[in-house]
Amino acid sequence: GKTKEVIDTKYGFLDGKGSGIKYTQSDIRLIEVTETICKRLLDYNLHKERTGSNRFAKGMSETFETLHNLVHKGVKVVMDIPYELWNETSAEVADLKKQCDVLVEEFEDVIEDWYKHHQKEDLAQFLCANHVLKGKDTSCLAEQWSSKKGDVATAGERAKKKNGKNKKAAERKKENKKENVEEAKSPLGPSAEGSPEEEGDIQPKAPLAHSPADEL
Repeated sequence: GKTKEVIDTKYGFLDGKGSGIKYTQSDIRLIEVTETICKRLLDYNLHKERTGSNRFAKGMSETFETLHNLVHKGVKVVMDIPYELWNETSAEVADLKKQCDVLVEEFEDVIEDWYKHHQKEDLAQFLCANHVLKGKDTSCLAEQWSSKKGDVATAGERAKKKNGKNKKAAERKKENKKENVEEAKSPLGPSAEGSPEEEGDIQPKAPLAHSPADEL
């Protein structure tokens, strides 16, 4: 991805002077994120069977997944919402996106300050606890995300899963190597079973074939 890229800031300077800056600290990234972060919420769905902020998550909710399965089995499902709109953005998610737009605009300076000078600090604490919810109920910040079957994995979860697979593969490779070494050392190994002729690649002796005409 772009996280390890370095942007050349010499571009546009007549004397060619300038220095490289990491993409993660560049103004370009800040602009890209603030312009797209709220739009990403439209990829989420409302999971009414959950509580708190866990209600908003990617993937189909258990309720609609059950309803879809019933329809596919031929069961007639009657709802206030037409079947064609089941997968459309819900009113709750659309409202969440609007609230995000307002928050980003209202606290633009705070977000920029965190981005340029305080990236090592937790954004939820710096932005939400210290500014957005200052003097208000902050219990929502203590909620723990609990993923369920069917949820789209986060970047952290994907990395953890990938590392787990790599670790298992390395362990299998190490175990196979160990078995090969033990087999080579064993007196019953393939090298001990061969005959002297096979070990030295010596062809066994055989009588020469001749016909009576050769004796004349």
